[in-house]
Amino acid sequence: MLKAILPVRSLLIAIFLLMAGGGFLNTLVALRLERAGSGALAIGLVGTAYFAGLTLGSVRVPALVGRIGHIRAFAAFVTLLSADTLAYALHTNPVFWGALRFLDGLCLAGIYVCVESWLNERAEPDRRGMVLAGYMIMLYGGQAAGQFLIRLGAGGPAVPLLVGSILISLAAIPVLLTRIAAPETGDFAPLPFRELYQTSPLGMVGAGLTGVMLGAFYALGAVFARRLGMDLSQTTLFMSVVILGGVVLQWPLGWLSDRIDRRKVIVLAFAGTLAAALAIALTAQAGMLLLGLGALFGGLSFALYPLCAAHTNDHLVPEKRVAASGGLVLVYSLGAAAGPATGSLAVSMTGASGLFLFIAACASAALSFALLRQAKSDPVPAHLQESYVGLPRTSPLAASLNPLAPETSAAPDESGQTGSRH
Repeated sequence: MLKAILPVRSLLIAIFLLMAGGGFLNTLVALRLERAGSGALAIGLVGTAYFAGLTLGSVRVPALVGRIGHIRAFAAFVTLLSADTLAYALHTNPVFWGALRFLDGLCLAGIYVCVESWLNERAEPDRRGMVLAGYMIMLYGGQAAGQFLIRLGAGGPAVPLLVGSILISLAAIPVLLTRIAAPETGDFAPLPFRELYQTSPLGMVGAGLTGVMLGAFYALGAVFARRLGMDLSQTTLFMSVVILGGVVLQWPLGWLSDRIDRRKVIVLAFAGTLAAALAIALTAQAGMLLLGLGALFGGLSFALYPLCAAHTNDHLVPEKRVAASGGLVLVYSLGAAAGPATGSLAVSMTGASGLFLFIAACASAALSFALLRQAKSDPVPAHLQESYVGLPRTSPLAASLNPLAPETSAAPDESGQTGSRH
């Protein structure tokens, strides 16, 4: 794996710093808005603004990157994100912060598009899977580590924002100094939703409902923890444990789904997410039990999107896999934009536990649909299933990192060497 990631080390270091510096903002924004007296609905709408910016950016940004180039686009998005992070210190207002979160989403969409298209261009076909694994480790590892920046608030409300802005700014350095040539930007069109549903109803519905659940969690998970009585340290630990748990279980579940009817594993994951969410909702106090349930919830729920993507790929010819995976990312993002607002209504009506009761209801609906599809259609034989690949839910271009996608060219790496063209 080391040989695979060394040629793209500057990109991986950059994404880790970016996630460490900006990945905690969902948690920080929710905590500070609640402390300022904002209700769950206002906090949920601010969370929706972020995912709306991410969704819009995923659709519009690739054309912009193609016009101005990857390095200029990356520098512009990082600069704006760094400034945006500092702007939270100016005033605590839900409308103002909602606008900032929308800009955050746009900036991160642009950064994801730049980094993921770069990684795909530089990764040799036989090492693409290892590059993807390294990317996901840096992505979620940075996000989990960044949660602990919130504790720096004891030194002053602006300190976490200052440190976050510094880390985001530093992320530009390894990219701007790299000797990697910027890739050419080609046309990319996600598979239309109608065709995507006809190809795999379970894949599309499952990805959308997973987005609703995780969007609600990212926006309101910290609010749940605080209302449960957790202090700041316990809240950041809870959020980090859920994110890290999401990394740990993806590959074991993927390995199992390659050997049996993949729909059974999807059913198992949705059923487990339902059970874990209900158990968390019924847990009345902080402690090791809640952390364990949080890790289980993260492990199962984070695995749902790549499982749904793998199930969709089982029904596609190779030439359509990138477009289909790109369509699934957009479906997930639309679900994630809807999740915070609808989840906040459940919190307003039933209290803190309403968040995980809402997530459980979404998991129940997805589980019912999965069982219905299992009864209505025949399974893809295990020996004809494509291999499971853990994919991030970042931008449609992440799909091009899938080792099962059609091979692309390998260009000069950071040492100046050139791989063979495929």
